[in-house]
Amino acid sequence: MNVEPGVLYDANYDPELVAERIAAKELCFELNNLRPSMTMKREEITRRLLGKAGVNCYIESPFYCDYGYNIEVGDNFYMNVGCIILDGARVTFGDNVFVAPHCGFYTAGHPLDHERRNLGLEYALPITIGNNVWIGGHVCVLPGVSIGDNSVIGAGSVVNKDIPAGVLAAGNPCRVIREINEADRHRYPNIIKL
Repeated sequence: MNVEPGVLYDANYDPELVAERIAAKELCFELNNLRPSMTMKREEITRRLLGKAGVNCYIESPFYCDYGYNIEVGDNFYMNVGCIILDGARVTFGDNVFVAPHCGFYTAGHPLDHERRNLGLEYALPITIGNNVWIGGHVCVLPGVSIGDNSVIGAGSVVNKDIPAGVLAAGNPCRVIREINEADRHRYPNIIKL
């Protein structure tokens, strides 16, 4: 799919896009039906599905996406169960990103007027997640959003605007709560010596 961001395209009835989504769903089906012990096969399917996958990339099942090839993940990436990526536009995750269960990353949007929406038209805007980001459970990231390096998004948030680097943000709509600071390094006792 090669569509300019923010430009309407026929997502529902274009035969090429329908075929590409079916191919991705086939790979998701394979991935989601593997035994947990089949780690090498899981990695192989993940690399076939995604546009780019760094080292130590792990996606728990079930996982769903539209195209797969628009998703890029960096090194040390972990996505927990039940996540969905609607990747009509590029979705980029940096290094050391942790995604909690049941999160959604939605690049797709639809016209507000019903006539064009009923024609199957939609648009897509890219999503970018920086390095060292933690995204809490049931977070929804909407089209066109960027989340800066070293930030944490609290569980249940609906992220509809960019989030800067180095902050704790949460809510619906998601907003910056505070900067992450040195005191956060000492908030919990360590089991191991750092």
